[in-house]
Amino acid sequence: MKVKTKHDLDKKARALNTPFLAVDKVKFLHNIKRLNRILSGFNTDLRPHFKTIRSIEALPYLLTDKQSPITVSTIKEAQSLVEAGYTNVLYAVGIVEDKLDRIHALNEQGASMMVILDSLDQALSINRYCETNNCSIHVLIEIDCDGHRGGIAPNDPKLITIADTLNQGQGSFFGILTHAGESYHCADKTSLQQAAQNEVDQARLAAKKLLEHDIHCQVVSIGSTPTAHNYTELEGITEVRAGVYTFFDLVMTGIGVCNTNDIAATVVATVIGHNKEKGWLFIDAGWMALSADKGTAEQSKDCGYGLVANADGQLLSHMKVISANQEHGIVASATAQAINHDDFPIGTRLHILPNHACATTSMHTSYHVFDHLENTYETWNRIQGW
Repeated sequence: MKVKTKHDLDKKARALNTPFLAVDKVKFLHNIKRLNRILSGFNTDLRPHFKTIRSIEALPYLLTDKQSPITVSTIKEAQSLVEAGYTNVLYAVGIVEDKLDRIHALNEQGASMMVILDSLDQALSINRYCETNNCSIHVLIEIDCDGHRGGIAPNDPKLITIADTLNQGQGSFFGILTHAGESYHCADKTSLQQAAQNEVDQARLAAKKLLEHDIHCQVVSIGSTPTAHNYTELEGITEVRAGVYTFFDLVMTGIGVCNTNDIAATVVATVIGHNKEKGWLFIDAGWMALSADKGTAEQSKDCGYGLVANADGQLLSHMKVISANQEHGIVASATAQAINHDDFPIGTRLHILPNHACATTSMHTSYHVFDHLENTYETWNRIQGW
């Protein structure tokens, strides 16, 4: 929907009931172009992670075409993508046997699904399933590059055993995948670049160990939003994954990947009360709208349950959400500067910047998308469930 002026667009926003999830489309598109530009200098594909956005309406801005690679964290996401005609899908959560029927069904519909695993038991279960159903499923072995979570060390002999097992059965070894989760604990450019290079080095080492046993990787997949913005070389890497870069959030700001002006998704809330004695504002957005994620708590700046901006999106640097109940939050001063309650009468609208965009967006069924350059308003539906 296109309107004539910014005033008309603001009027449209004002007509929406709070709390609601707003997307600044200009920032969203800028964030996408930024990473595309960074990676354009490398001979590698970008495989965006769908888990943050989960909206079919957003995909034309994210992907070049329906054969472009994409990552999902739920099979429900994959099903929605395949129904919409997207075919090159990586399910990047460890696979178990009782989910293989759904993966196989998507392949039967024309998709080229990939799954991941990090154990011999999983490989044997895939071989067993493929033999029973006379099919083949592409498999990436997860590599542990930094001790963050799961995966196999690049020099662990089990890597060769698992790949051999898949190749000897009807499963289809396709390559390796790693995720530099420890990059989320970085806080400066040097440590980010070190994490990015380590991710590249460990993936490359795993591919080299496999090649020494005549096992070729068609896919060498790496990535996280912090590392994706900090590679210096990607020789031997076929694709990079990143997700939250489209919206960014306060965790990414704390790491140093973006600043608050880059955050494209916010929760719009209304001031519903004052406690002048305690210096508080009450808003109609609690953890059901903001999520209970406090991902910045261990960073140098604890943003509580979110930072606060005014209706024009200007950061109110002395304020943050300090408490979140189910349907209301408490905004207080984050500095020595007290809140002037006269500046925020009941009915005032505020934007809450999320700690973790994936968690906050998951609390909503749709996005309200505003483009203040083109004066357009859209709604994008979110895919829910697993």
